[in-house]
Amino acid sequence: MIDYSVFPEAPGCYLYRDAAGTVIYVGKAKNLRRRVSSYFQKQDHDPKTLRLIAAIAAADYIVTASEAEALILENALIKRHQPKYNIDLKDSKSYAYIHLSAGPYPRIGIARKAGGGGEFFGPFVSAKERDYVLSVVKKSFGLRSCRRIPKRPCLRSHLGTCSAPCAGAIDEAAYAERVRRARAVLKGQAKELVAALREEMEEHARNLRFEQALELRDEIAAIEHLPDRQQIVRRPEHNEDIITYMAKEGNVYLMIFSVVKGTLAEKQEFVFEASDGFFEEFLVQYYGEHEPPKEVVLPEEVGEAVAEYLAERRGSRVAVTVPQRGDKKKLLDLAAKNIELTFFGDRMKIEALQRALHLPEPPEVIECFDISHLSGTAMVGSMVMFRGGKPDRRNYRRFRIRSVEGVDDFAAIAEVVGRRYKRLKEEGGPYPDLVIVDGGKGQLSAAMDMLKEIDVRIPVISIAKREEEIYVPGFPHPIPVGRDEKASLFVQEIRNEAHRFAITYNRLLRGKAMTA
Repeated sequence: MIDYSVFPEAPGCYLYRDAAGTVIYVGKAKNLRRRVSSYFQKQDHDPKTLRLIAAIAAADYIVTASEAEALILENALIKRHQPKYNIDLKDSKSYAYIHLSAGPYPRIGIARKAGGGGEFFGPFVSAKERDYVLSVVKKSFGLRSCRRIPKRPCLRSHLGTCSAPCAGAIDEAAYAERVRRARAVLKGQAKELVAALREEMEEHARNLRFEQALELRDEIAAIEHLPDRQQIVRRPEHNEDIITYMAKEGNVYLMIFSVVKGTLAEKQEFVFEASDGFFEEFLVQYYGEHEPPKEVVLPEEVGEAVAEYLAERRGSRVAVTVPQRGDKKKLLDLAAKNIELTFFGDRMKIEALQRALHLPEPPEVIECFDISHLSGTAMVGSMVMFRGGKPDRRNYRRFRIRSVEGVDDFAAIAEVVGRRYKRLKEEGGPYPDLVIVDGGKGQLSAAMDMLKEIDVRIPVISIAKREEEIYVPGFPHPIPVGRDEKASLFVQEIRNEAHRFAITYNRLLRGKAMTA
């Protein structure tokens, strides 16, 4: 079975391979670990999915900056690999574009493919956001949407959402200026329009026209998100390699993104010992076995000799680019993010939590407790252990609540914490570096009181649902760690696993009770 604990809790695409190394399935996910784990934890898969699971021999992933980018990347990877178990996208359908036609008085509309005359903007993953952008651009700049210019004004002209070139209400030069401004917005250069829309939104809000203000808020969000659609899907005519690395503790962790005509196609990972001049040495060795693409994007300058070597290997000039901003810089940053999550993700989580809690040592071993019940029945406790940032399932524990009647989460937490650490104390076993309890200040106090009663000293925190607030002993308010910060996300990950484990046990007991 695949070890899904190595997958990060981040958006991206996952690739399943068979024993021969062939990609047999490509999927997207808002949370890679949660999505991949669902394949191996659920029991009620359909026959096709069961066949897929049986054929999986290895799995890989590519992290993206957002779920929208994962959708675009999924489309590209499916077209590239034609996986056996992907059927929905094998017809090579593409996400729709916004199209500005050529000629005088260009028309704005939607095109399924980018081909033919005019300009194409996209592709758009979200049809809702695409339609918002199209609607805003049409309305704001008065561009026509009719396929042929009619002989008389249409309804849009009467509503004031079209500049009505059909009626001679605007000359060609003035219309061209509107098209120029619309083009800037569709390219993501929308600051001027967004400022005007914000002012109009605020005016609606001041005049208590909240419905109109909310509509404008959504339109602004759609325009502001437009650049996000272009981070992975770009349309140069040549191929590129995006190469970056991190050097740490005497080793080099390097990643190559292969970009085929603007679409991220695959990644490769390398680990080797650091030495003087290692980066140029790597480039020479790698491209001694692979033909260089037309452009190589790097995080730092290299010597002219390397550029000449790449050109000699290719048989033509190779552009060596070190971007400071723009799409290529974003791809470099994305490659660096994949290096962090692939090689250092667990270590970074532990170190972030150590800093947030001001612990003297990194919390290598963490135990987390959760209570589960259904309307006060089948009350159970769970304990999960994370070691080195990953679940240590061999050391998970389940508890039937013995001393608590009715619904009393505080007493239940006290019972399971007491039972766990009384036993460890008696056996002389090692204590964890940190204990987490699911809940707020009440659950934290219950756990602390029990540890004092049995004379065991371990750092304890609690995490409250909804706002994901973290409480520590001695402070009446949660510590100032945002719910989206790395330390908080790590605690949430551990708590969610404890919650899942507790619910599983609860369902098991209820199922036994029903069949007894």
